Amino acid sequence: MPAPIEIHFHASDAAAAQAATGRLALLVAGEGRLSGVAARVDRAAKGAVGRARESAAWDKLKAGEAMELAFPAGLAAEALQLVKLPARASVAEARKAGAAIAKGLGEAGATVVAGAHPRAAEVSLGLALRAYDFALYKTGDKPARGAVRFLVDAPERIAAEAAPLAAVAEGVLYTRDLVNEPANVLTTYDFAARLAAMQELGLSVEILEEEDLEKLGMRALLGVGQGSASPSKVVVVEWKGGPKGEAPLALVGKGVCFDSGGISLKPAEGMQEMTMDMGGAGVVAGVMRTLALRKARANVVGLVGLVENMPDGRAQRPGDVVRSMKGDTIEVINTDAEGRLVLADVLWYAQERFRPRGMINLATLTGAIVVALGHENAGVFSNDDRLCGALLKAAAAEGEGAWRMPLSPAYDAILKSHIADMRNSCGRPAGAITAAQFLKRFVRDETPWCHIDIAGVALPATEQALVGSKCASGWGVMTLNRLVRDLLEG
Repeated sequence: MPAPIEIHFHASDAAAAQAATGRLALLVAGEGRLSGVAARVDRAAKGAVGRARESAAWDKLKAGEAMELAFPAGLAAEALQLVKLPARASVAEARKAGAAIAKGLGEAGATVVAGAHPRAAEVSLGLALRAYDFALYKTGDKPARGAVRFLVDAPERIAAEAAPLAAVAEGVLYTRDLVNEPANVLTTYDFAARLAAMQELGLSVEILEEEDLEKLGMRALLGVGQGSASPSKVVVVEWKGGPKGEAPLALVGKGVCFDSGGISLKPAEGMQEMTMDMGGAGVVAGVMRTLALRKARANVVGLVGLVENMPDGRAQRPGDVVRSMKGDTIEVINTDAEGRLVLADVLWYAQERFRPRGMINLATLTGAIVVALGHENAGVFSNDDRLCGALLKAAAAEGEGAWRMPLSPAYDAILKSHIADMRNSCGRPAGAITAAQFLKRFVRDETPWCHIDIAGVALPATEQALVGSKCASGWGVMTLNRLVRDLLEG
């Protein structure tokens, strides 16, 4: 997998800044006099920084944006980047500043003069996220990028602040790697093996094979994968960092490693992007990795249902009836509405085995949520106002768009089947809502629950501040990590 960019923190040193090669970036407030190393750099550059700050171009910059001076006189750097970042900048603005620095990284790396800026650690997180590049399968010479060093007034303190953020970055990038992998590489075997490898971080990992799932009665999940050569699996990943015996928060992810639609075959155009249909499971994996890396003081269990939805002589047919682990029967109207079948069994299993204090599932579940919310917000459905409110608050704090959508008994009537307890697909009207209403049938009344439909945010259509174009976003890792911190560790 692509290696993350190296970031180091060193004491502020004017001589080191003047001698730095590659890119030299200064975090500069919008107004006020330059001081410390930044002032020394300006003098060495014969006042170039001051002149730039007096220009109309500087006035037009927003917090977190940058302007660049090529081959500045008096400095060894090939480029001097001035990053506008007030001392009272928000977390989002600081991360945006880091992303601005990351965009132009070259083989010589970069030196960031941050001095006493209170948001230096957040700048480093934005830099790490935007520097990500999934070029694993490109042949030929790949442009190398050097390390980044931050010159700060209190390197030990800033490094300590940055350590948990580095764990977050690794979780996000791990999720991006999983979502970006092609389906011939990230099979159900490979996905399960990667999760098993996280045992070295202190996580416990258990892989349930098809015979185990058959004994448990997970016929809804098994029906989805029966047309694939890759066997279906459920992987359970536990982090026990909280009080012994305390009920965990359960995170459940849809892991359809490739979704052809099955017998209800998808159109050819755009089908190549269905390698990302395991995005919910990818987020769960990234969150669990982050929690282990930062030694979270919480009990959290992640469960992912890994399947591949393929057309085959053995594949599930429209009109089939399957029995879920809960015991309810489901008429399969559309084999492309497979994610809810996978989640139905895993949600029920999570409750039966772990009796969680709360449960959150993530899935690239419906195209309907993209129609409703575009690529700016994930759709959130919940049976519990407190859990939902905490989730939305965490998402807002991390700058990850999320919007609550309705649930209502009125939608239950649409799920009725004439031959089974329910049907898995109800047509286009309110498609995201009826999918969520379906899942709610597999959630106990006493279990606080949120369903997050990430179909529009897992693989953004355009470049974003912290995400390159046509790159998985890792949406949700930062939100759920913060939620764990706020709810379970606060």
